[in-house]
Amino acid sequence: MEKARPASLASSDTVRVTNPGGSSPFVLTCDHASNFLPAEFGTLGLAVEDLSRHIAWDPGALPVARRMAQALDATLVETRISRLVIDCNRPLDAPDLVPPVSETTAIPGNAGLSESERAARVALSWRPFHDTIADIISHRLSHGQETRLVSVHSFTPVYKGRNRPWHIGIIHDEDRRLAAPLISALKRLSGVTVGVNEPYSPDDRVYFTLERHARSRGLPCTMIEIRNDEIAGETGQRKWADLLTGIFSDLEPEEAGHTRSHSVGKSVQSAS
Repeated sequence: MEKARPASLASSDTVRVTNPGGSSPFVLTCDHASNFLPAEFGTLGLAVEDLSRHIAWDPGALPVARRMAQALDATLVETRISRLVIDCNRPLDAPDLVPPVSETTAIPGNAGLSESERAARVALSWRPFHDTIADIISHRLSHGQETRLVSVHSFTPVYKGRNRPWHIGIIHDEDRRLAAPLISALKRLSGVTVGVNEPYSPDDRVYFTLERHARSRGLPCTMIEIRNDEIAGETGQRKWADLLTGIFSDLEPEEAGHTRSHSVGKSVQSAS
């Protein structure tokens, strides 16, 4: 887990931007990049070993996103606070914005929060993350720079007893401009099982960052989910980052292809 930082954190400590002047049309986000808990939160009543689990972050997602950003000359925006404190990929009215339960694990430190405590968490992490993304996109568009938003996540091989066979999932709504060619390229790879709106879909409330910053502006976007046992170590992280970088380097968004996906919504406590 990341080393502790001071309890009083400035916004620059809770969100990190890599390569803000990147020339690539792609802007990457890693919404669940860190499992860090500021000292003021203790362990939120959890066992220390719980803080390395998927409930606290998306293991492996950040190294993949960083390697992609470097190879593509893309901008990367990452959270630096665990989603156990507040989930930056949720709207402010979401019941799991500050999750009382994640997967099947109760989080005692998130129970019975006052409005002021909740607002403090929004100000600590959620607001800086989204303000940063908005500022970057506004700056790019004002300078005529093409922008495509991609969020990078990871998911568990087993969720509530259900095996998940996909090596990678591509999540999209009715705008398939990026998703369709990306899915096609991935499906041409031997030995790779691709999930289309699996293991999550926008109906699971996991598409918020893309809805807020890309769909609202008509920008192409998609969400990548990599099974976290695939990227548990450096070899797997390098493999998937390099593979995706190769695809993204040649990726041209479809002009058409806005047919709505027939995804089935799933009720989950703490999805990616």
